Amino acid sequence: MKRLWVRLSLMISGVLFLVFLLQFADLMFTYSPADPYPPPKQVIAIRLIKFLGLSMTVGLAGGFAIGRVVSAPVTTLARAARQVENGELDVRVPVRGSREFKELAETFNKMAAALHQAETARSNLMADVSHELRTPLTVLEGNLRAALDRVQTLGESDIANLYAQTRHLIRLVNDLRELALAETGQLALEKAPTDMHLLVQEAVQALEPLAAEKEVQLHAELPAMPPALVDSQRMKQVLFNLLSNALRHTPAGGAIRVKGAHGPGGLALTVEDTGEGLTEEQLTSLFNRFYRVDKSRSRETGGTGLGLAIVKAIIEGHGGSISATSAGKGQGSRFTIVFPENISLK
Repeated sequence: MKRLWVRLSLMISGVLFLVFLLQFADLMFTYSPADPYPPPKQVIAIRLIKFLGLSMTVGLAGGFAIGRVVSAPVTTLARAARQVENGELDVRVPVRGSREFKELAETFNKMAAALHQAETARSNLMADVSHELRTPLTVLEGNLRAALDRVQTLGESDIANLYAQTRHLIRLVNDLRELALAETGQLALEKAPTDMHLLVQEAVQALEPLAAEKEVQLHAELPAMPPALVDSQRMKQVLFNLLSNALRHTPAGGAIRVKGAHGPGGLALTVEDTGEGLTEEQLTSLFNRFYRVDKSRSRETGGTGLGLAIVKAIIEGHGGSISATSAGKGQGSRFTIVFPENISLK
């Protein structure tokens, strides 16, 4: 009964049976056993005309009922589609009726939800980009206008500040391009068999001087692993970003450890620190564009707020996932990368 063709078959059969039943009842009530002769042609003609009229009446009523059953969900979907076309992306249709209509309604609702999410993301991105670009461009415009109007003479420190703002703009544009390519699946990944143990050791060694300067212990604890089919340069970018963030938020005397594991569930890398930790609210927004845990940290310290969003996109481009956990403020944090088992070359 949940299939559309079953319902239509039963309804059409019911209409035909009703026509037969009504005709049978008419014959039973008008026939008299006392009649010695067959009915004349006029009586037969009248009965045929009545049969035709009754069949047309029942057929039209049945056809109308069947048409309503079929057309009502389609009409609802068409109306909702017109609303989506007009920009009302929050519209949804009720999931009811036969299995086919339920599947169609669920697919439509998923499509509308995806469109709504994409439009929201696009609007947020445009707002974030305009906000991020406004400050450095305003600084550049103000200083250059003052210099052109001879109100202010640009000294070496002023030029250095302007140069830093242009560098930030270039970095922001590059990060946005990279993020856009990654999120649309167009970021080129040059995958090759890679020694993950060696890759992690290289990233740790590169950042050891900065860790020593901050008096933070930094080391890796990785077991022997089979080669993994990844883009080594992109994975270095991921590790540098995670380790740099950990160093930024770990005070002197703290420690950062990179751990690894390999098993039936796949390949896992973990970056743990004993730093500031994260709240539940921060954990939910951590991988969003332009999100900064430290609100006081802005472009002046070199960040665009896109690093973790790019990390997430790169990891997902490899078919993996990344998550962050923390016991709370002052309890440190942990970033865990998980790759599927088929990424390892055994």
